[in-house]
Amino acid sequence: MADISWPTPRQGAYARVRDGLRAYRMIAAMWIRSTMAYRASFAMTALGNFVANALDFVAILLMFSQVDRLGGYSLPEVAFLYGVAGTAFGLADLALGSMDRLGRRVRDGTLDTLLVRPVPVLAQVAADRFALRRLGRILQGLLVLGYALIVLDLSWTPLKVLLVPVMLLSGGAIFGAVFVAGAAFQFVAQDASEVQNSFTYGGSTLLQYPPTVFAKDLVRGVTFVLPLAFVNWLPALYVLGRPYPLDLPAWTAFVSPLVAVICCALAGVAWRAGLRSYRSTGS
Repeated sequence: MADISWPTPRQGAYARVRDGLRAYRMIAAMWIRSTMAYRASFAMTALGNFVANALDFVAILLMFSQVDRLGGYSLPEVAFLYGVAGTAFGLADLALGSMDRLGRRVRDGTLDTLLVRPVPVLAQVAADRFALRRLGRILQGLLVLGYALIVLDLSWTPLKVLLVPVMLLSGGAIFGAVFVAGAAFQFVAQDASEVQNSFTYGGSTLLQYPPTVFAKDLVRGVTFVLPLAFVNWLPALYVLGRPYPLDLPAWTAFVSPLVAVICCALAGVAWRAGLRSYRSTGS
């Protein structure tokens, strides 16, 4: 009699993740090929995306043309916060920016077509209409971050150097979790894309400015409720040698990866709960 071995739960989870990443890669590649069929159009839209995001930093430059410091922070320090937040959000927006279309699919019933395919729904929704033009946001954030790293007068240590890429990756994961959790909420409130955008795009704009310009209640909210402060505020203040808001201990600068893992796990739970609650429109 043949020996039949069933996959363990861990092996099953690994297989689902592997299949999901493979499906995401294939769908994204399809949209990239479609985009690059019209290279001039892609170049113009990517440039437009770059310029539109650059205007945010132009607004900060205009502020500093009138003041020397913003909330006690110099221009290079604000540029550092801006660059980290912009790049981290750009990574999440590139990978998961299509999640805000889920409410539309729920309303018109086209989500049903994704459910019958032997591919994880999350991968299909995330890769749908993959927009390579969003690279403009990442490039713009990296340029501002590069400017800040050049002009900042800091005493660099190996730990501070390592913390910069950790911030970008952890911040991208935290924003990605917010995208997924916001999409899960759209299973319940189908017209909630703007609510989701207020936490994703709005959160990115918030983090571009130092925490000292905001009320303490808001800072507490983005630290202990929706932990966007771990994207750049807390780790960046360690790099800049600035005091932490809310008198938090120094070790909080290094927990961004852990916070990212927890956020992703909670977003996964929310996504599965939302998907189980979905009822077809019947159309």
